[in-house]
Amino acid sequence: MTADPGNGLWGHYAGLVSRFVAYVVDSGTSTGIFALALAAVSFASSVLTGHPVSWSRSDQAVAIAYFCWLFVYYAYSWAANGKTFGMALLGIRVVTEDGGAAGVRRAIIRTLALPLSFLICGLGFAGILVGRERRALHDVIAGTVVVYTWQARAARLRFLTREGAAQVPAQPGPPGRETAVRRPQ
Repeated sequence: MTADPGNGLWGHYAGLVSRFVAYVVDSGTSTGIFALALAAVSFASSVLTGHPVSWSRSDQAVAIAYFCWLFVYYAYSWAANGKTFGMALLGIRVVTEDGGAAGVRRAIIRTLALPLSFLICGLGFAGILVGRERRALHDVIAGTVVVYTWQARAARLRFLTREGAAQVPAQPGPPGRETAVRRPQ
């Protein structure tokens, strides 16, 4: 991957554990948001109609709405800034093969191809373990890769720190030895 040093994408390709943890966080987040929205709709409906409204897992309308919500959650997140909430927590991002922004078209293709990676016992994820670029099937189809972006975050933090603010006054220690914590140069 060739990346512009200005965009902060100089990280390594993200591995299976980071991507899996991000997916688990995203699954919980998206399901939680959907459940809250469903509860709000139920509450508003019961207030307006005076009759209690309940939903079950067998309701096809709820299932269709849930899958539409998942599509919007992933496609919008990847198109807008290349990462979902879980990916942002773990410092990973979806980019094109040459390090550019994924864009709307690739985000939609990647979202539509994601279920294919789960087919046949999850063999679509084998590329993350054995491939040089750690690409799953949906990454190959969409022309994307997932990279770590921690280096960019560290650069921003170094920029925000000031030279004088990083030094801590000397701490009491054994006689004859001064101890001070200084920022590495």
